[in-house]
Amino acid sequence: MTKKSILFFACQLAWLTPFAQEVSKTLAWQDIPNWNYLRTNGATPSPDGKWLAYVSGPTQGDLTLTLRSTQDTSNFNYKIGGASTPIFFNQNAQYFSFFESPKFTEIKANEKSRRPSSKKLKIVALKDTASVSFDKVQSYSFSNEDSKWVAIRFEGQGAPASPMQASAGAKGSDLLLYNLATKKKYNLGNVSEYSFNKSGQYLAYIIDANGKNGNGIFLMDLNTGISNALNNDDATFSRLSWNKEGTAFALLKSKTDKKYKTPVYTLLGVKNIKAHNGDLFTYSGLDENQITAGYGISENATAYWSKDLKTIFFGVAKLEKAEEPKSTEKKIDDIAKADAKNAAAKDSIAAKKDSVQVVANTKQPTPAKKPVVNKKDLEKPDMIIWNWQDKRLQHAQKLQVQRDKNFTTMSAWQVDENKFVSLADSTIKSIALSPNQLVGYGFDFTPYEYEANLNGQSYGDLYIIDIKTGNKQLAFKKLYLNAMRGVRFSPNSDFLLLYIDGHYQVLNTKTLAITNITKNIPASFVDMLSDHNVEKVGINSYGFTADNKFVLLRDNFDLWKVSIDGKSATKLTDNWKDSKLTTAGFNNLYEDDDFIDLKKDQYFIVMNQATKQKGVALLPANGKKLQVLKLDDINFGGIRKPKNSNNLFYTIEKSNVAPEFFVSADKNLAQEKQLTNNTSDKQKGVLSAGSKLITYISDHGDTLQATLYLPANYVEGKSYPTITYIYERLTDEKNNYSQPTYPGGGFNRAMYTNNGYAVLMPDIKYKLNDPGMSAVACVVPAVKAAISTGIVDEKNVAIHGHSWGGYQTSFLITQTNIFKAAVAGAPLTNMISMYSLVYWNSGSSNQSIFESSQGRLTTGYWDNWDAYVRNSPIYHIKKVNTPLIIMHNDKDGAVDYTQGVEYYNSLRRLNKPVVMLTYNGENHGLVKEVNKKDYAVRMMEYFDYYLKGKPAPDWWAKGIDYIDLPKHLEDRAF
Repeated sequence: MTKKSILFFACQLAWLTPFAQEVSKTLAWQDIPNWNYLRTNGATPSPDGKWLAYVSGPTQGDLTLTLRSTQDTSNFNYKIGGASTPIFFNQNAQYFSFFESPKFTEIKANEKSRRPSSKKLKIVALKDTASVSFDKVQSYSFSNEDSKWVAIRFEGQGAPASPMQASAGAKGSDLLLYNLATKKKYNLGNVSEYSFNKSGQYLAYIIDANGKNGNGIFLMDLNTGISNALNNDDATFSRLSWNKEGTAFALLKSKTDKKYKTPVYTLLGVKNIKAHNGDLFTYSGLDENQITAGYGISENATAYWSKDLKTIFFGVAKLEKAEEPKSTEKKIDDIAKADAKNAAAKDSIAAKKDSVQVVANTKQPTPAKKPVVNKKDLEKPDMIIWNWQDKRLQHAQKLQVQRDKNFTTMSAWQVDENKFVSLADSTIKSIALSPNQLVGYGFDFTPYEYEANLNGQSYGDLYIIDIKTGNKQLAFKKLYLNAMRGVRFSPNSDFLLLYIDGHYQVLNTKTLAITNITKNIPASFVDMLSDHNVEKVGINSYGFTADNKFVLLRDNFDLWKVSIDGKSATKLTDNWKDSKLTTAGFNNLYEDDDFIDLKKDQYFIVMNQATKQKGVALLPANGKKLQVLKLDDINFGGIRKPKNSNNLFYTIEKSNVAPEFFVSADKNLAQEKQLTNNTSDKQKGVLSAGSKLITYISDHGDTLQATLYLPANYVEGKSYPTITYIYERLTDEKNNYSQPTYPGGGFNRAMYTNNGYAVLMPDIKYKLNDPGMSAVACVVPAVKAAISTGIVDEKNVAIHGHSWGGYQTSFLITQTNIFKAAVAGAPLTNMISMYSLVYWNSGSSNQSIFESSQGRLTTGYWDNWDAYVRNSPIYHIKKVNTPLIIMHNDKDGAVDYTQGVEYYNSLRRLNKPVVMLTYNGENHGLVKEVNKKDYAVRMMEYFDYYLKGKPAPDWWAKGIDYIDLPKHLEDRAF
């Protein structure tokens, strides 16, 4: 056995070793599948706050669901197979439910053979953990407030009985109604959609059977068990939607119509559920001749009732007419005309007819005719026409053609008056409704669309729409949208909050008068950290208060309660600018509240801009000042409050401690209880020794910060090889945990700190027209400041970035030799050629990205040549002395593949050490797991060689012949 084979065999053994039981101090990439962690995103507290359910287990393997009591140490574990599961409690918190999947190995085998993996539903009683299971479940739902029932829809019941049934495309399958208390079961067949109303007394369901036999919409009263067929038809029913109160619902019905290529839809609305078991209202718009000719009800929008149950909102779209078949007589006439035109005889038309008649009678051969060419048989050129007047590039139109086809124009049907109202149109394409649904707003972008697609500077004309009549009034012309941070209605729908030219303003939706409510406040509402080519970027607001009197706004630090008329402004924070504190987010604890109710306790996420500490602050009910409850070297994950409990649930993590769930019954969080153990004793300290914040001065004179993440085996006084990872501003994430995983961009912080590296992540502040030079002015001083701490080994520092970070990496190595090695993922390398290329993922040009987004340039290169050249890596390439890996994929739809090729070929021509990795078929980031593994391993092998003195991998040191590539990849397979 060769040494190479032994190494490969050892890797396979390491891959199979049960890592969950025995954690080594140093992780190999092969260990990641066995790394255990808690899936925090799916963790769910019970509605009464007495339980927390969550899933944990290895990255790739069989998982466990844990039900944890918040009152004591009780917990119950359930094996759920190889896939995570959503977790649901019924509303009275007597039962919880989850899916059990096949084992991980079986799921993978099924994926490989393209077989589905069935799921089993398990429902557990919380009082005694007694459970019931159902096989091959597709979906299920508890009966909301009623809490007595669960509806379970099963996977399809096998192949259709006949080809005719197969062509019908029936979507129905069995629906089981299971009574949680009595254990009784009721089966409904061929159900395609179903939904309980809010109270849970009623179940609306759609039957979609083979051959459309018995299709319809049905309503069952679960108190009596009686079902009523509200509408039966040889049709297809879809998009069932209850209103929020559970007193009415709407849906669509479609039937084929020989006049049109696609089915024609009818709107169905049902209300008066309790009084009459449902009154049915139908509307097609075609029969009533109300909808604009050529349009009909759209299948791509869900219909829904207005709050007053007088109107149904829905979408309309173009109807594509079927081609009318030519009649037999017309075809014969066309043939006769063609014969007459092409006949070679010189006789008159009458003589020709006689001749043809004689020929016909004597059965003589007819004269030769010139063949009639059908236009459909002609070959068409395969091409695209790009016209300078197109508002969108042809490729953008091509990518968005389905979206355009599916576009629906928002409309309304006033039921009692049987009146159709068109709300949106071809210019104002979408409408946002106010809370009372009597008014809406929309933007007309068409006057500015062409220019916006060129330079990215977006504007729109703001209109206020009367929902009753559809009338539109221009409220503000040419509103600058790049600087906007949301438009918000007031609770009574009379006001609209806007951000205009550095100030928040309130628009009266009735009079269209605009009031500047921040002009007299001694603070700036312009984002001080914004450095794009956008003027006066606003800071996000928190919107109106529920009493319709105030707006909650924040400047760069303090939080303000400002009256709607702008006559008063109260600071809810105590001069936070001095301490560099700011509110970083609002926690809405009350799921039924659409606005901030100051009569209730309200919580805000807070952060210290100077220290990057995070935490939470409380604004007590009817309070006047925010009270900081927590502020530490943590990342605080936000608060969740179950509907029927005062318990508050939240997560806390650190840079080297995985997120843990906590609960507190105290609104001040003074008596919290840890519920999870996401970081086991064997995992503590394995990934990193923590993080340090470094302050430094950029070459532009700005005071900036960088985070230095310490290696797991950190010893004070010792210097370590360091990876500098860059992408704009990163220090806000100082206390974020890094999970060992296979990254789409190749770099995983946890794996590097675990393997003895320090990781430096500096902030970059940009100057317009100097994006590359700004990176140099910020990153190089950051590296020097990190070296001065003694933690970073100045002789062994590397750099890596992906996408915009890849651009910065490829540029930095043209300006400094401070880095021993570099990896640039999907880098932009030539600003001039890249400027006018296409962002293929969206089909738009890159010009707007350069002039209003990350490019931070103010014009095209023809008016700014020096800036484009000065900041393009390719124009400084002779100064590159740093070994470089470029990762650029051939289907990259963000940064054109030619950018990587151009840089690689230029460096190669200069005989500079460079390798380019291309993963065929991949886009901007890696998606296929095998590719993510491969790139991650190669990157670390490369850095280990340059920064740790390990042997150089063959693919770097010697190169790989194309003919030997398959064998090379096979030997490296995981």
